Amino acid sequence: MPRIPDISIPDLNGKLAVVTGASDGIGRVIATRLARAGADVVMPVRSAAKGDKAVAQIRGEAPGADVSTRVLDLSSLDSVAALVDTLMTEGRAIDFLINNAGVMTPPDRQMTKDGYELQFGTNHLGHFALTLGLLPLLREGGARVTHQTSIAARSGDINWGDLNWANDYDGMKSYSQSKIAVGLFARELDARSRAEGWGVSSNLSHPGVSPTNLLAAQPAMGRAKETGGRRVIRLMSRMGITGTVDSAALPALMAATDPAAHGGMFYGPKRVIGGAPAVQELWGPLKDDDAARRLWDASERLIGARAAGDAPPVAVAAD
Repeated sequence: MPRIPDISIPDLNGKLAVVTGASDGIGRVIATRLARAGADVVMPVRSAAKGDKAVAQIRGEAPGADVSTRVLDLSSLDSVAALVDTLMTEGRAIDFLINNAGVMTPPDRQMTKDGYELQFGTNHLGHFALTLGLLPLLREGGARVTHQTSIAARSGDINWGDLNWANDYDGMKSYSQSKIAVGLFARELDARSRAEGWGVSSNLSHPGVSPTNLLAAQPAMGRAKETGGRRVIRLMSRMGITGTVDSAALPALMAATDPAAHGGMFYGPKRVIGGAPAVQELWGPLKDDDAARRLWDASERLIGARAAGDAPPVAVAAD
């Protein structure tokens, strides 16, 4: 049987971690490991039932852990704002924010509640709004923010002329765009924090390939049954070719908790699709500093447009 890699996590007693997408899969493993290390864990979830089930499972593995859920639908900027208001009212400094949640390749183009293409709106814009909304609590905690990208970000680009993929929708290309955006945001957040003295570090991870629920049956996204690709990945995982769900959580955990990790670093499996976590060289689409700045400014305009009740822009002019 293939050996499953692992890492050591330092004592996190007294620390607060917020982990999105923690009701199942990689996110639940991340939340469990943080709780076992002593962190108090907040899990913003869309499904209360799935969240309650995950909390019970985590407490079973980490007896006495302080684990709780809050309501969050990343495809709704109103929901993001409501969560920000809740956590700001609670007023506790945040030590770790792990932006892990995501959606992947709906077979047909779908939109968020605010009129954005689902993958870009959920994977990037939702986390962008959440992170900036929580910035006072992140600054108070001297937080580390870890953003989960994907091997889909190794190639591709931001579709500046049609961020919403209103024309010639391609599920995989739009997914790639969303995960490139995640990586560019991670880098620009760290750069702005250093320039402005915010005291927040921002880094990046990717999980490789593992049999998570991203490609499972999801009727709400128009996928009646799991994809053939997921069945192949499950088989490859059993053979040790790709990672497991447990091993796929390790890069984000290392990025978030390793004392040697710092802002701007990138972590992933040594073999890209699986293996022990390690520092990675940044992929080409994520290196463009100008694109990172442009995306930040565009994202501020996009979420600002919805806050003002305006129609969402679909194209971003060159700076």
